[in-house]
Amino acid sequence: MSLTSLVLSMSFWFRDIIAEGTKNLFNSLFHTLKIARAISKGKTTLNRILNSRIVFTGHINNIEMYILLQTRLGGIGRFQHSGNNVIRYIIGDNKGILKIIELVHGKFRTPKNITFNYLIEFFNFKYNHNIPNSPLDLSDFGNNSWLTGFVEADGYFGVKILESKPKSDTRKRVRSGSINLVFRLDQRSFDTPTNTTFVPFMEKLAKFLDCSVLPYKEDKVLSLSLTSLDKLTNLIVYFDKYPLIGVKGKDFKDWVKIYHMIKNKEHLTETGKERIMLLQSNMNSKRNI
Repeated sequence: MSLTSLVLSMSFWFRDIIAEGTKNLFNSLFHTLKIARAISKGKTTLNRILNSRIVFTGHINNIEMYILLQTRLGGIGRFQHSGNNVIRYIIGDNKGILKIIELVHGKFRTPKNITFNYLIEFFNFKYNHNIPNSPLDLSDFGNNSWLTGFVEADGYFGVKILESKPKSDTRKRVRSGSINLVFRLDQRSFDTPTNTTFVPFMEKLAKFLDCSVLPYKEDKVLSLSLTSLDKLTNLIVYFDKYPLIGVKGKDFKDWVKIYHMIKNKEHLTETGKERIMLLQSNMNSKRNI
């Protein structure tokens, strides 16, 4: 009965650990991939025990990162193409899963650490291992690449372009044009599988980034946002030290080009504005590698 209860709780396994960055660049790469499910539902007869299976899910544009991950893991796992834009990297053998447990043990900062410990308990029970529970990572955000992994998953590097508009019948004042950068990071406010809030974690991260936690979508989502060039400068310094290496890294490089153009007042010229608009046209969901 205890095993059944454990397996059932594991069925709520986190959809991704992409947001759980790590203390070195490789582990940061690892956390840019989504885990869709850690327990594969096999036969449910009482004489069969469900087997664990880790599935990383992401956009096909990140295939190079998946290949690098598989190489660093010694070639374990297999790839599966799903739909037009989805790639899955599946690890179903115990040796591979144990290797991942070893790599990310003690590297989690959010309530997902609770669910990660479910996996450890499952392996200890089923395969007679003696793996200790994973403690929360309480190290300083600025001293490792954890934030890099988190941003690879949920970060957004945006450019807000506001066109100038003259007075009109419906507009009493002239609207000045502007070009501004924004960095945004959203996270759900509550982790249902573990019945745990994300608020304390997001408040700590907001303190590090020097911003506020803003709830939206009826308080179901917590958002951190930076627009000040001084604060964005600190962020750029961090990513220069701990680089983004997936498709998000390409967005960041274009974003930084625009940052320097704004610093140099190039955005105030027509040529500069056109260049910025061109860079923006190939960022985020519009990116074509």
